[in-house]
Amino acid sequence: MASAAELHRTAHDLFNRRDWDAMRALVADDIEYTDHPRATTVRGFDEFVAFLQSWVTGMSDARIDEARYHDAGGVSVAQFRGRGVNDGQFGPANATGKALDLPFCELLRVDGDRIRGGELYYDTMTMLVQFGLAEAPAAA
Repeated sequence: MASAAELHRTAHDLFNRRDWDAMRALVADDIEYTDHPRATTVRGFDEFVAFLQSWVTGMSDARIDEARYHDAGGVSVAQFRGRGVNDGQFGPANATGKALDLPFCELLRVDGDRIRGGELYYDTMTMLVQFGLAEAPAAA
């Protein structure tokens, strides 16, 4: 049986390859996954994959880089860089052509060899600034 961190690493590899079919074997049909900055929770495999694909719609070259995985039994924590160029519709925003290079933190809950749930954290203000959709806050 793979560790939680190994499953996490595999899920990131499958995202980077856009291998949604292989993702089905890794993710439970009843997954519940929360994107905290967007206050969005997806339920079920189809909603989860649609969520992942929304990142690819907004950044066709979206990728997870420089990941570090921390195994905590049935939970894995990953810190990574999310990178890509905003070349498509991303939520309500049109493509800006600007690059994203942003730190993320993700927790995945596993049961056996399946991912059952997860949570994602990142800084949306920095994302908006990098996309040119907001001005950086003035230094204090």
